[in-house]
Amino acid sequence: MTIEIVLLAMVAAFLGLRLYSVLGKRSGHEQEHTPRNIEPRANDRRTLDDAKPHVPDIVPAPAGAPTMVYDSSAEAGMREILSADRNFDVGRFVEGAQAAYAMILEAFWKGDKEELKSLCDDDVYESFVEVIDAREKRGEVLENQLVRIDNARISAAEYRRPVASITVQFDADIAAVVKDKKGKLIGGSLSDAAETHDVWTFSRDLSSADPNWLLDETDEA
Repeated sequence: MTIEIVLLAMVAAFLGLRLYSVLGKRSGHEQEHTPRNIEPRANDRRTLDDAKPHVPDIVPAPAGAPTMVYDSSAEAGMREILSADRNFDVGRFVEGAQAAYAMILEAFWKGDKEELKSLCDDDVYESFVEVIDAREKRGEVLENQLVRIDNARISAAEYRRPVASITVQFDADIAAVVKDKKGKLIGGSLSDAAETHDVWTFSRDLSSADPNWLLDETDEA
């Protein structure tokens, strides 16, 4: 399934990037938490990139250099993944991860279960649904906004044949607002964005013809 990537209010055509990927948790963007440390599954992997036959020569990021694609701690794992999948494009993956981050947060905040179902691993999806149902039972409505993603970088990578796992840390500013069903403000403010640091891990079976990555673990930085 091909999904056009939407990042904030812009339609970003990330060079043919397809997004049917999965991500899981936010860190306190609405005073609610989705589960952590979800165990990755070895099958049904999906991905973030519409890879092309090109292996970029990307230099790992030194400490304190947020503009680089990946940290030095991820270098060995990234080299193994690039060697196993010659079509993998690191830069495109990071772009897709940022787009997915925005899409998943928006769907979760809106309580869009159908969208989440198409983007999430079963365990992550079920966790989202549990939180959404509890929120609806309390009569709460979220009007959160992802103000911007300040930085997205790969902090860890691993290849356990045939499954590749890549962890991305997102540093973002998020404005959180909670209202009741009548629109009365319960808490938060759109004019006061909070710094957020989320860590999402994506996995894919590299032996699969499906190029999409699946989110199978979430945490906070």
